[in-house]
Amino acid sequence: MSPLRWTPGLMAVVLATSAQAEPLTFDQALARASANAPSLQAAGLQVEAARAASRAAGSLPDPQLKVGVDNYPISGPMAGRFGADQMTMATVGVMQEVPNRARRRAEVSAAQAEIGLAQAQAQIAERDVRLAAALAWIDLDYAQQRLAALDEVLRNLQPLWDAAPSGVASGASRPAMALAPVRLRAGLDDQRSELVAMVGKARAELVRWTGDPTPSTSGAPPGLHLDAETLRSGLERHSTLLAYQSVGRKAQAEVDLARAARRPDWAFEVGYGRRDPMFGDMVSAGVSVRLPLFPGRRQDPLIAARTADTARVRAERDTARRTLAASLDSDLADQVAHHDQWMRARDVVLPAARQQADLETASYAAGRAGLTEVLEAFTGLADARLTALEREAAVTRDAVRINFTYGSETP
Repeated sequence: MSPLRWTPGLMAVVLATSAQAEPLTFDQALARASANAPSLQAAGLQVEAARAASRAAGSLPDPQLKVGVDNYPISGPMAGRFGADQMTMATVGVMQEVPNRARRRAEVSAAQAEIGLAQAQAQIAERDVRLAAALAWIDLDYAQQRLAALDEVLRNLQPLWDAAPSGVASGASRPAMALAPVRLRAGLDDQRSELVAMVGKARAELVRWTGDPTPSTSGAPPGLHLDAETLRSGLERHSTLLAYQSVGRKAQAEVDLARAARRPDWAFEVGYGRRDPMFGDMVSAGVSVRLPLFPGRRQDPLIAARTADTARVRAERDTARRTLAASLDSDLADQVAHHDQWMRARDVVLPAARQQADLETASYAAGRAGLTEVLEAFTGLADARLTALEREAAVTRDAVRINFTYGSETP
C-alpha cells in the first residue's frame, strides 16, 4: 500500500492526540468528565430503560388463545369416536383479563416513580463524577506547583551544595560539617520523590475521569467562596433527598397496588365450538370474576407490609437529611480551620522563613554564620513554601467538595 494512502489518517490521529493532550482548565476537565465517564452513560441508559418500561405500565395483559376439545366420549357406545356425539366439538376461543382500574393506576404511578428514581440516581452519579474529576484536577495542579517550587529551591541551593566541599578543603569548616549539607539535600530529594509520585497519582486519577491520556492543568484554580446559609437552605433539594422522594412515591404506589388487590379483577372469554355438520356449531361467552373473600389472610397482610415500607422510607429520608445537615456543619468547621492554617502558613510562617533565610545569607556573607546554617534556613524556607501550597490545596479541596456535595456544584 502506498504511504500516501495512510498518511492522512495517521496525521489525523496525531492531531487528535495533540489536541487532546493540551492542558485542561478546571471547567474543561469537568466538561470532559461529564462527556466521557462510562458511569454516566450507564445512568443515562437506566433512565432510558425506566422510561421505556413505563409505556407498558397500566396496560391490559395479553389476551390468551384457548384451543381444545370438549365433551369427547371415552366410554359407552360412542367412546373414541369424534363427531359421533352431538356434544363433542373442537373449540377455539380468546380470553382477556381486565385488572381493576385501581391496580392499573398504581402500576402507572410505580413506573413514574421508577423514572424519577433513575433520574435522581443519574444526578447523584453526575455529581460524583464531576467531584472526582474536580479533586483530581486540584490535586494535580497543586502537586505540580509544589514540585516546581521545590525544583526552584534546589536550583537556587546548587551553588551552596557545591561550596560545601570547598569550605572543608580550605579549613573554613570542620570535616563533620560537610555531612550536614548531604543530609539536608537528601531530605529535599526525598520530598521531591514524594511530589513526583503525587503528580503521577493525581494524573492517573484525572485520566480515569476525563479520558485524556496525558492530562495537565492550566488556568487558575476554582474560587473558594462558600455561602453557608445558602448551602443549608438548599439541602432539601439535595439529589440524595430527591432520590428518597422517588423511593417514597414508589413505596406508596406499592401500597396502592396491594390495596387494589382487595377489588375484584375481571376476565372475558369468547369461544367457538366446531361440531359435526349434522349437529351445528356453537358459540359461547362468559365472564369470570376474582373474589377477594379472605382479605384478612391474604390482602391485608400485604397492605400492612407495604405501609411499613413506606414509613421506613420516610424514616430513612429523615435520617439522610439529618446526616447531610450534620456533615455540612462538620465540613464547614473543618474548612474554617484549614483556611486559618493556610493564612498562618502564608502570612506568618512563610514570610518569617524567607526573612530568616535572608538574614542567614547576610550573616554568611559577613562571616558570622556557617554554610550549614544557611542551608538549614533555605531548607526551612522550602518547607514553608511547600506547606503553604499544601494548605492552600486543602482549602481549595474543601470549597470544591462542599459546593459540589451540598450545593449547586458551582464552586
